Amino acid sequence: MTRAPRTIRPRQTLAEAHRLMRRNLIRHLPVLDRGKLVGIVSQRDLALIESLPDVNPAEVPVEDAMVGPVYVVAPATPLAEVAGEMARRKLGAAVVAAAGRVVGVFTATDACRALARVMGRRSGTVVARL
Repeated sequence: MTRAPRTIRPRQTLAEAHRLMRRNLIRHLPVLDRGKLVGIVSQRDLALIESLPDVNPAEVPVEDAMVGPVYVVAPATPLAEVAGEMARRKLGAAVVAAAGRVVGVFTATDACRALARVMGRRSGTVVARL
C-alpha cells in the first residue's frame, strides 16, 4: 500500500493530474473535494478522456475523468478480501481510509508484490501450477 497518497481536487486539470502522477511515479489519484473522497482517477482514465476529440488536458477538469463510487477499505481489512474484491470488480486500486480520512492506496501492483513475497517462500513454484 502507498501510505499518505497524493490526492487531487475535482476541478484541477487533467494536465495537473499527469504532472502529479509523473512526479510521484504513481498511476492512481484519489479525488478529494473539501477533504471528502468523491472519486479516483487513473492514468488509464486520463488517456480515455484525452482520446476524445477536442479535449485539452490543460482545460478539462479531473472530475470529467474520475470514476466512483470508490472501493474503500479499512487499514485492517485482510489482504485476501481486498485482492479478491478488486479481482471480482476488475479494479486497479482500492482506497484505504480510517476515520473518514484517506490514509493509503492499495493497487494491483501492490497485490502482485504481496503474491511474489508469498510465492518466493515456496521454492520451485512454476506458472503452470497457478
